[in-house]
Amino acid sequence: MSGEKVSFQTVDNVTLRGLFYMPANSSSSKLPCVVISHGFSAVKEQGLTAVAEHLSSHLPLACLVFDNRGFGESDTRQGEPRLEIDARVQTSDISDAITYCQTRAEVDADRIGIWGSSFSGANVLWVAAVDRRVKAVVSQAPLMDGWSGFANLLRPDEISDFEADFQKDRLARAAGKPPMMIAVVDPNQLNRSAMTTKDSNAAMGGAEMMHKTWRNEVTLKSMENFRAHPAGAYIQHISPTPLLLTLASNDVVTPTATSLEAYSRALEPKELHIFEGGHYEAYFGGPGFESCIKVQTDFFRRKLCNSTTTALL
Repeated sequence: MSGEKVSFQTVDNVTLRGLFYMPANSSSSKLPCVVISHGFSAVKEQGLTAVAEHLSSHLPLACLVFDNRGFGESDTRQGEPRLEIDARVQTSDISDAITYCQTRAEVDADRIGIWGSSFSGANVLWVAAVDRRVKAVVSQAPLMDGWSGFANLLRPDEISDFEADFQKDRLARAAGKPPMMIAVVDPNQLNRSAMTTKDSNAAMGGAEMMHKTWRNEVTLKSMENFRAHPAGAYIQHISPTPLLLTLASNDVVTPTATSLEAYSRALEPKELHIFEGGHYEAYFGGPGFESCIKVQTDFFRRKLCNSTTTALL
């Protein structure tokens, strides 16, 4: 299954690009739609198209998957750098993606769901709390607290160097110089990188060879923005929108214990699915993908589609 190439505008006139998926045998009636966005630095081809293909081939719903601004095929704002991660902007862009879907003739504007994983798992929690157009949200292995997540990924002796460089980067940018950059992953754990865990290196090391639009770097400021992400701070405000939280039993990137504490603060209706393994194992090609996507498909069937719909699991 291949999606239709699409583009849409954000509120600040940035063009974002993605793929729109429809069921093969869709009827003339309007369909629910799920907006799917990726995590830290990743592009849509790194596992998101598989989510969209599965959902739209097993349920009577449409899916939009898109590249975050400044990544993959999406543009960024004039005068601003590419490869910069900022949750405040990305959450606004998710809401703009919802607006785009609502304008499509095939979509039921009152039945929109959102799906995110890792960094975008945090983004969709934020969006679901503040954008009441969202009728169901799936958050997979999400960042739940930017501050502790930042400290978790770095050695304690690195933090003071990051703090100093955050200041240097701000001053350099103010003087019109290019932003400081940082590798996403580096096989030498003594070298500076954003994602320092062994499973991050295993999942993303060499990914630019398979995914031509992915780059193994982000701006240094992305890490400052990472730390500032409120993530699960709004989780209790998602209700009454249905929430499914998919967690790894041994997540060392976004620690499982932190996510479980946040889930305890979420209000009903909420559902929890814990799969065996680590952070990256729920992505396509990982041992947890099939079990996770089945649970997520059933959730969207019950919350977005007609409750009598039978998913082709």
